[in-house]
Amino acid sequence: MKRNPSPFYLVVLFALSMMLIPVTALARDALRQDHRMVSEQIFNLPLREGNYQRVLLSTPLSARGTIVMLPGGTGNIGLEQDGHIRHNKNFLIRTRALWNRRGYAVLIPDSTDHANLRGVRSSSIYGHIVDDLVKFAHLHGTTPVFLLGTSQGTIAAVNGAAHAAPGSIAGLVLTESVSVMGGSGETVFDADPQHVSIPVLVVANRDDRCKVAPPKAANQIAAAMTASRNVHVLIVSGGINKSTKACGSLTPHGYYGIEDSVVGAISHWMDAQN
Repeated sequence: MKRNPSPFYLVVLFALSMMLIPVTALARDALRQDHRMVSEQIFNLPLREGNYQRVLLSTPLSARGTIVMLPGGTGNIGLEQDGHIRHNKNFLIRTRALWNRRGYAVLIPDSTDHANLRGVRSSSIYGHIVDDLVKFAHLHGTTPVFLLGTSQGTIAAVNGAAHAAPGSIAGLVLTESVSVMGGSGETVFDADPQHVSIPVLVVANRDDRCKVAPPKAANQIAAAMTASRNVHVLIVSGGINKSTKACGSLTPHGYYGIEDSVVGAISHWMDAQN
C-alpha cells in the first residue's frame, strides 16, 4: 500500500533484538547548581566496549523528559571534569538552558578520550555507545527519552534509533542532517534509517548553505524512514552568519540567531509525543 503523504503517520512497532547491558559503576565527578534551579552533573559513563564516556546531565527542577543530544563536528566538545566545556558553540550545547526552561533535561556526551568521531558514527560500535547513553538517561533522567542529533550528529542519532531496544526512545529529532557525502565518509543514509520505527522529526533550515546538509534533502531523509508511520518535516528559515564556514555553528546551519524559535518548535513536537 502506498504511504500516506500526510506528515504524520500511525506509529507501528518495530522490534529489533538488542542485548540490554545495565550501566554500573557510575562515577559522578562534579555537581553544580545554578540560580535557575537547574542542576548540571558530570558523570563518567562506563561503556560496554570497556572504556568510559564523560557526559553532562543538565536537569531542570521539574523535568518532563530527557533528550540525549548528539553534537556534530568531530564530537569532541572538550567536556572537563569540573563541567567546563571548551568547545561550546555547537547548537545543542549553547541552547541547553532553553531546553531546560521548556522542561527537558539534556544529556550531552563528549567523545571518548576527545577522539574524532568523523567516519565512525554509523558503525555498530558507536550504535552501542548511543544505546548506553539511552540506558543512562532512563536510569538517571526523566522519561520519556528522546534522541536529538545535529549535523554530523544526526548520523549517530539515526544509528541509535535504528538499533534501539523497543520502547526505549520516544522520538528522534534530526536537525540539519548530513545527507551528502563529505569528509567524514558517511551520511544518515549509512545508519540504517529504514529500521527506525519511532516518531521522527526532520528539521531543515532553508537558509542553510552547508554543502553536506542541503535543506532540499529533508523530504528524502523522511522518506527513508520506511518503518515509521509518524514522520514530520519542519522547515524553518533565517539565522545569522558569523562564520566563514557554511557548516559552522554560528551560521544558519547552527540556527544562530533563531535558537529560541527552533527550540520552541521542536519542544512542541516532543510534547505531542508524550
